[in-house]
Amino acid sequence: MNSQKTWILCCFFNFLIACVFGLLMRFMYLFPLDFLNYSFLLHAHSHVAMLGWVYLIVYVLVVHFFIPKEKSQKPIYNRLFWLTEFSVIGMMIAFPIQGYALFSIVFSTMHILLSYVFCRLVWKDCFRDKSSSQKLLLTSILFMILSTFGVWCLGPAVSTLGKQSAFYQIAIQFFLHFQFNGWFIMAILALFLKQFQDKIDEVKFKKFYVLMIVSTVLTVAFPVRWFIENNVLNYINALGVLIQLGAFIYFYKMLKPQISHFKSTLDETTKLVYGLALCSLFLKVGIQLLTIFPNLAEVSHQIRNFVIGFIHLTTLGIITGFLFGILLQHKMLSANSSILKIGVKCFIFGYISTEFLLFLQGWFFFFGEGTITFYYQSILIFSLFLVLGLVLMMSSITKRNL
Repeated sequence: MNSQKTWILCCFFNFLIACVFGLLMRFMYLFPLDFLNYSFLLHAHSHVAMLGWVYLIVYVLVVHFFIPKEKSQKPIYNRLFWLTEFSVIGMMIAFPIQGYALFSIVFSTMHILLSYVFCRLVWKDCFRDKSSSQKLLLTSILFMILSTFGVWCLGPAVSTLGKQSAFYQIAIQFFLHFQFNGWFIMAILALFLKQFQDKIDEVKFKKFYVLMIVSTVLTVAFPVRWFIENNVLNYINALGVLIQLGAFIYFYKMLKPQISHFKSTLDETTKLVYGLALCSLFLKVGIQLLTIFPNLAEVSHQIRNFVIGFIHLTTLGIITGFLFGILLQHKMLSANSSILKIGVKCFIFGYISTEFLLFLQGWFFFFGEGTITFYYQSILIFSLFLVLGLVLMMSSITKRNL
C-alpha cells in the first residue's frame, strides 16, 4: 500500500470516528448514557471532524497537487503527517474522557504547532509559478495562521475574565470563522481551480480573489455580534455578505466557459458529488444573505438546529463535497467500484435528509410549533446512512489497496 493511499484511508478513518461521535450524540437524546458526557463528546466530534478529516485530507491533496514530486517525496511530509495523526488520535481519546482539560489541550496545541510546520513547508516547497490557484492556496494558509491567534487568546481570556466572557467566546468564533471560511474553503477552491490553471480569465479571478478576502474579513463581524451589542457590526456583516455574493458571481463567470467541457470529463458519481458541493455553496451564500435582516440574524444564533445545520452545510456539503469530488475526479478513489458508488449515495442521502430535518425543526421552533413527531428517532436513523456510507467507501479503498 503506497503512502498516499494509507494517508487517504487514515483520513477516512478519522472522518468515520467523528461521524460515530455525532451518531452517539444523537443516540443520547433518546437513550442517555451515564458513562458518556454529551459536551465532551461534542468537543471530540468537532475536533476530529475539523482537524482529523478536513485538515488532513487537505494536507494530502495539497502535497499531491501543489508540491513538486521530488520535494513531496521527502520524509518530512510523511513524518509530519503521522505526527499530526498522532495528535488527532490523542484528541479522539482525551476529549470524550475529560473534555477541555490537560491532555486534550496538549494534543490540540500540538496540532496547531504541527500545522505551522506544514505552512512553512508549503510556503517553501510550493511551485513558484504564481498561478491563480497557488495564490489562493497561499492566502488560505495565511488565514489558517491568522485563525490560530483566536486559540492563543483562550488562555488569557479564561484566566482574566472566565469562560463565560465575551472575550473568550469571540476568540473561539474568530478561530472557527477563519478556519472554515478562510483556510478550508479557500484551500478547497484552490485545489478545485488547479485543473483550470491556464484557462482562467485573470481579470475575473483577481476580482473574485480580492472580493473573497474582503468578505471573509468583514463577515467575522457576524459571530462577534452575538457577544457585543453594536449596530455597526450588523452593517459590516451585511457589507461582507454582499461582497461575498459578488465574489461568487465572478467565480461563476470565471468558470462558465469551462463548465461544459469539465462536465463531459466526469463520471456520474463525480458529477453528483460536485453538484452537491456547488448547491451547498450557493445555499450557504443565500443563508448568509438572510442574516442581513436583524430578526433572522438573531434566531440564526439562538436556534441550535440552525447553527448545526449551517455548520454541517459548510463541512459536509461544501468542504467534504469538493474533497470527494477531487478524490474521485483524479482517481484517488476508485470511481468504478460499485461499493464506493453505493457508499457515496448513502452518504449524500444521510447528509440531505439530516439537513432537511435540522432546518425544518429549526423553523418549527421559530414559529413556536414545538418538536416534530419522531424528530430525534428520524435524525438518528438518517445519521446512520452517513456512517454506513463512510464504511462502504473505506472498504472500497482497502479492497483497491490489497
